[in-house]
Amino acid sequence: MTELPRFSARNLAIGYIAVSIAVLALFATPLWFEWSRRIEGARTESLREDSQRLSEVFHRDGLAGLAAAIDAEVGRRLRRGEKLVLLADDSRTRLAGNLPEWPQGIADSPGMHMGWTTVDGTPMSVSLFGANLPGGYRLLVGRDVTRFRAMESFFWYGLLGASGIVLLLGVLAGWMIRRSLLAEVRGISQTASAIVAGDLSRRLPIRGDAHELDILAQTINRMLEQIEQLLHGVRNVSNAIAHDLRTPLAELRSRLEELVVTRPPPGQVHAEIESAVADVDRVIGIFNALLRLAEIDTGARRSGFVQVDLAKVAAEAAEFYQPLAELKGVKLAFESNGEQTVAGDPLLLAQAVGNLIDNALKFAPLNGAITVATARRRDGTAEVVVADGGPGIPEAEKSRVSQRFYRGDASRGTPGVGLGLSLVEGVARLHGGALELADNRPGLRATLVVSPS
Repeated sequence: MTELPRFSARNLAIGYIAVSIAVLALFATPLWFEWSRRIEGARTESLREDSQRLSEVFHRDGLAGLAAAIDAEVGRRLRRGEKLVLLADDSRTRLAGNLPEWPQGIADSPGMHMGWTTVDGTPMSVSLFGANLPGGYRLLVGRDVTRFRAMESFFWYGLLGASGIVLLLGVLAGWMIRRSLLAEVRGISQTASAIVAGDLSRRLPIRGDAHELDILAQTINRMLEQIEQLLHGVRNVSNAIAHDLRTPLAELRSRLEELVVTRPPPGQVHAEIESAVADVDRVIGIFNALLRLAEIDTGARRSGFVQVDLAKVAAEAAEFYQPLAELKGVKLAFESNGEQTVAGDPLLLAQAVGNLIDNALKFAPLNGAITVATARRRDGTAEVVVADGGPGIPEAEKSRVSQRFYRGDASRGTPGVGLGLSLVEGVARLHGGALELADNRPGLRATLVVSPS
């Protein structure tokens, strides 16, 4: 397969020149053909009629009458631009007419001939029609075509001039395009170099005047903003991981160090070991949550999607948390209007619903109520709604609570590391849905939206 030429200012200029010259050729070729056909045809027909008319004079009045008619019509002196007539005998000797002699290169055969003659020492291009008369006489009738040659030359010179202008404009346009592109590329290169040097706030300039490269610049700027957000996110997550791991690891080290120094009795040692195991489990839980989020972000879990009844998943999650709700004196109710089948990962969906119920139990007041409900929306998506009567989330924090390791003011004294809602949002995004947070007045209404396919 032939590879197309790559885009460049030089190739663009060459293409413009080639197309323009081709267009000129397509315009000039039929014009020249029509000119030649019509002019040559009209001239030939006119000379044939003159030759036939003079031949009739010969047949009617004889040689003397034809010679007298020729001398009366054109005389004996040739002038530029006049009709040309020559009557000659079988040896090409001039008998009458304004041609001084038989033109060189003209054959004796009848029909159209092109040749040259001399007028006052100046060559003149002539078109002649020859006819043979009885008695071996020969008749030439012609026209001076020098002026037509001048017009033809003017046509060709004009065509060459137009081609030269096209060539000049192509070279100039290629130079200007190359200069403009290099200026834009230089700006992009400077911005990229600044970003590589660490200035993540740099962006490509937007002209705002419908410039052709504005679309590219806007796309690159959006990409740079996304990269900046990702880098800030990685930095924040790294800081949060370091902060949240430092506390349990410090507690674990303190307990172990105290055991080494004090050497308490076996009963106390076992209690401290249980506390140390709890700290290790907390660290492992953080890493497990991060690994699940990484799997969700890469979309690797989509390969395990099956048909899942979301209502059944929510019902099982509510049933699992029912004993914990009873211990806290919270009424946990489940509502559903039927089967809600979706394509998804049953384990991730169960964990997401469980996280929402777990968060609701953390903040639900004593003797409060939590409602878990499933339904099908008008657009075909399925939803799981977990509503509680707790303190809720301030409007200013709703856009941030799903960030990894973010903990609002209301959650400072509760257990957790701030990954629960991040995981729920990741699961929703993996399933083509979203996590929606709204006021329950009082409390929070958290909705997990899942696409049916």
